[in-house]
Amino acid sequence: MPEFQISPLLDTRTVTLRNVHCAGHCRHRSEEECTAQTYLVFPYRGVYMRHVGGDQVVADANHILFFNADQGYQVSHPVQGGDANLSLSLSEAMLHELAPASLLAKGGTLTFRRQSLRIDPRAQALVALLRHGLENHTIEPLEAEGLLLTLVCRSLGPRTSHETSATQARRHLADRVKVLLASDLGKRWTLADIAAEIGGSPVYLTQVFQQVEGIPLYRYHLRLRLARALDLLGQYEDLSALAVDLGFSSHSHFTSAFRQVYGRSPGSFRDAFSA
Repeated sequence: MPEFQISPLLDTRTVTLRNVHCAGHCRHRSEEECTAQTYLVFPYRGVYMRHVGGDQVVADANHILFFNADQGYQVSHPVQGGDANLSLSLSEAMLHELAPASLLAKGGTLTFRRQSLRIDPRAQALVALLRHGLENHTIEPLEAEGLLLTLVCRSLGPRTSHETSATQARRHLADRVKVLLASDLGKRWTLADIAAEIGGSPVYLTQVFQQVEGIPLYRYHLRLRLARALDLLGQYEDLSALAVDLGFSSHSHFTSAFRQVYGRSPGSFRDAFSA
């Protein structure tokens, strides 16, 4: 299997959207790379670390990542299995129009100040609807363009994104927790399990994670599992099996959590992109 597989999903005069799969063969940092234009990247499967200078972030389904044009970066894969992302490019003029000034560095060239922001469940659902709909040819280009602009506005909006003010040491500690959770989405983690793997007390870990991510650790983990469900819905005829594979105690537990987060049942969500 090649290291990268890139599939075009949409290409108009307004937006370009690609589905990018990385096999993640190398656990260590890659050679430095850069892109010729700015991309907004939405991971939806797997996990990887992105390094820019001395800064690092965890790329998982709870985040949007900013790949600034001509900015060097490296990638490493702490967990086997590779990753998959939707990669979106817009014109610089559109990004200036859509992105709040607080997210951009001052100067003439458009540059996002941070590597990533946490997104909310509705943005996760839009990522899944767009990917499944475009792959299955059940969504028209005009509708896809509108949904993509909604996704960008929602992901960058102050009420639906989260930017942390925690210290680098605390962010790195939270990163280690994120990687651990992503390493086995079907496991029913406890605070004692996490503390034993990471070090530190359960109380300290929960406090640090809350400060860094702005939501409780259990909710972050739940959103990772449900985002994986969004990814896999089309591959499971038996949703009870999917529930078990993602660590839910029953089909009803899975359905209840899914409905509470995304506003509809897993079955109706699957119908929406497979019709």
